[in-house]
Amino acid sequence: MHSDWPFHFGIEEEFFLSHLDGGRIARAMPARLYLRCKDRFGACVTHELLQSQIEIATSICTTPADALTEIRELRQGINQIAAGYGLGLMASGTHPLAEWREQVSTDKPRYERLMGDFQIVAQRNLMCGLHVHVGTPPDIDRVALMNRILSWLPLFLALSTSSPFWSHKRTGMMSYRQAAYDEWPRTGIPDHFDNERAYQAFVDLLIELGSLDSASSLWWAIRPSPRFPTLEMRITDACTDPADAVCIAGLFRALLRAAVFDPDLGATHNEMTRLLIEENRWRAKRHGLAATFIDQAARRVVSAGEWLESLIALIGEHAHALGCEDAIVQARAILARGTSADRQLTVYREQREAGKRRRESLQAVVDDLMVRTARA
Repeated sequence: MHSDWPFHFGIEEEFFLSHLDGGRIARAMPARLYLRCKDRFGACVTHELLQSQIEIATSICTTPADALTEIRELRQGINQIAAGYGLGLMASGTHPLAEWREQVSTDKPRYERLMGDFQIVAQRNLMCGLHVHVGTPPDIDRVALMNRILSWLPLFLALSTSSPFWSHKRTGMMSYRQAAYDEWPRTGIPDHFDNERAYQAFVDLLIELGSLDSASSLWWAIRPSPRFPTLEMRITDACTDPADAVCIAGLFRALLRAAVFDPDLGATHNEMTRLLIEENRWRAKRHGLAATFIDQAARRVVSAGEWLESLIALIGEHAHALGCEDAIVQARAILARGTSADRQLTVYREQREAGKRRRESLQAVVDDLMVRTARA
């Protein structure tokens, strides 16, 4: 019935703007820089809450090749414009040299409301993520589908970790972004809603009582998009390598297709399920791909490699049907070489062992991130 459904997708990437000389984060975005980006790329470029950040969004994509080409064009084009202002893009969950106290918010009514409502929590929102939208068949309840793939989200996080530093310090975590983001309300793993109707009743209640302006203020790790007929995965850190971002999107698409074709996939849950997913999310943000994860059904722990292979076994035929088999190859490559967080820590450690001071070592991390982001 759904064999011809294309599972179209789109990718949103958030970036830091950093000075090419010294790697310092840009406190304020030059107005002309943004206007030139909008003139060239239109709706594919948007502001973020803080002026030190910028977001790109692909058009609706059918193939991984389309997505990768568009991401590269957007990154390269914005980098060319930014270079005229002495700035460049940096793709990472956090900025190793940034101080949240020094950031300037974007002068737009929505962002002013967020700053007013959330105060220091909004001021500390100096983080960049990767969001993936996948279109689902119109006869499939998005919330019921979301429930059945929740348990896999910590693995996607582990594959994307890129935020081991915060405010000039090693955090001891591979995704500090996820830890910092937990300061916000309505984040993390969503509670269980039976269907979209039950989900909407919750949204309507919060709007009626003044907690929300709209469903866009539900910032969970995954949600039915309030703007598009998609499921939107939001748990992942910004990926330094665009191929990693497209890989994660491909795995997510194939998992959704598998769940659509098999109504029993992930259908079993109990009072422990969400708590154990949160436990696995903690393990992913703390240790990344070095973590072990709880398999509730088997009552044992598994390595990231074992978990990835079980996902591949589940989605293999669906990845083939969608033409995203390369996502499987790339995911195994990420497992073998590590994530951006692993590389950042390696660069930092090598600099420190060479006798460099902490500030110099962190600058080397930023320089490496900017080179790799620009390489696209």
